[in-house]
Amino acid sequence: MSKIAIIGAGIAGLSAAYDLTRAGHQVVIYEALPQVGGIASGFKAPHWDWSLEKFYHHWFQTDKHMLGLIEELGWSEDVLFPRPYTVVYTDGEFQPLDSIPEAAKFTLRHFPIWEVARFGLVGVYLRLTPWWRPLEKSTADAWMRKWVGDRVYNALWRPLLVGKFGEENLGVVNMAWLWARLKTRTTRLGTFKGGFQAFLDRFADVIRRQGADIRLQTPVQTIRSSSEAEGGRWAVVTEAGTETFDAVIATSSPQMMAKMTPELPDSYTARLRALKSMGAVVMIASLKHKIGDYYWYNLPKEAGFPYLAMVEHTNFIPPEHYGGDNLIYMGDYLPPDHPYFDMSQEELADIFLPALSRFNPDFRRDWVKDVWLFRTRYAQPVPSVNHSQNIPPLRTPLTGVYFASMSQVYPWDRGTNFAVEIGRRVARELMEDLSK
Repeated sequence: MSKIAIIGAGIAGLSAAYDLTRAGHQVVIYEALPQVGGIASGFKAPHWDWSLEKFYHHWFQTDKHMLGLIEELGWSEDVLFPRPYTVVYTDGEFQPLDSIPEAAKFTLRHFPIWEVARFGLVGVYLRLTPWWRPLEKSTADAWMRKWVGDRVYNALWRPLLVGKFGEENLGVVNMAWLWARLKTRTTRLGTFKGGFQAFLDRFADVIRRQGADIRLQTPVQTIRSSSEAEGGRWAVVTEAGTETFDAVIATSSPQMMAKMTPELPDSYTARLRALKSMGAVVMIASLKHKIGDYYWYNLPKEAGFPYLAMVEHTNFIPPEHYGGDNLIYMGDYLPPDHPYFDMSQEELADIFLPALSRFNPDFRRDWVKDVWLFRTRYAQPVPSVNHSQNIPPLRTPLTGVYFASMSQVYPWDRGTNFAVEIGRRVARELMEDLSK
């Protein structure tokens, strides 16, 4: 059996390790953070029973890869699917639009019947059609303007695209991404008893029992070919030293992969560096009182909110799991060079918190018990027109070196479900190559 290194203990890396160790391979996982989970990881205040995700996460009922893995592990009874409610800020108020009946009521109130009919027919088509490849030839902006009309598009879809990708990417993001988003969404949202970190820690323990060595707080500096004296095929270099392996799977960002693997040919690294992405800034606040009755508040940029979404987590998971705290997220997707990435927590709190009075006029700053800030410059890939032609393959040009990132999850939106899928797929491809 082979000795394999996995760079990153996020869900993709853990899923790959799960299958590789089950097949008898020796696996070492390198993780820079002090816990497993990557951007799906969580934290816990001393008086909480459950952990809370650093960046808001949930599952959909269509997440067959994640739910299938949980079923394999025998943990399905620990999955919960509450029915929280989502609203959109439009016409100066919050409108529920997270179901077909609510969307129909909203459009009937605001648009002529023929525009409502177009909206409905387009929605049915996108839900039913399996053919996404023709859609990636057009931007979501152009396609939706053409088929639902400017007024409905500007009211419902344009704010979503601008919020997620910014004005500068309206002429970039392709329609297949929006198709996939509509295809997979469900009104019921899922989580794991104890929070995502509870699932991740249990999953990591299973992988350890199967023989994996998970090395936390051990960032990888370089992946390079090993010398004859070192043995193996590939050397993984960290501050702790150098270790050789028969194969390496990296689950980092494309830019980090290009940087830490200098032997990759220029043609491949050029494809990595061409993959654009948005970062994420999320501030979490613990409050003495509830803000409102909804779970997710979608906020258009033009409405003047300092973030894309306000998520009242304890309208999804009851506050008794968090010592009675009322927990909210205030989050945004932003270009990696946005000033928010360099501002202090105090500076961002002074920008973010005052806006809560727009959700609840009774809000006062003394409601705030605690604040946490989390940021990552790699959070949301930007899928351009004909993106399927731009994605680098999981097998890199270096024999025995593999790359599996959320930038290669396509046309589906990134998330834990497709992290499981790509992690298990890269493990399968690696084992196929080893068997040749």
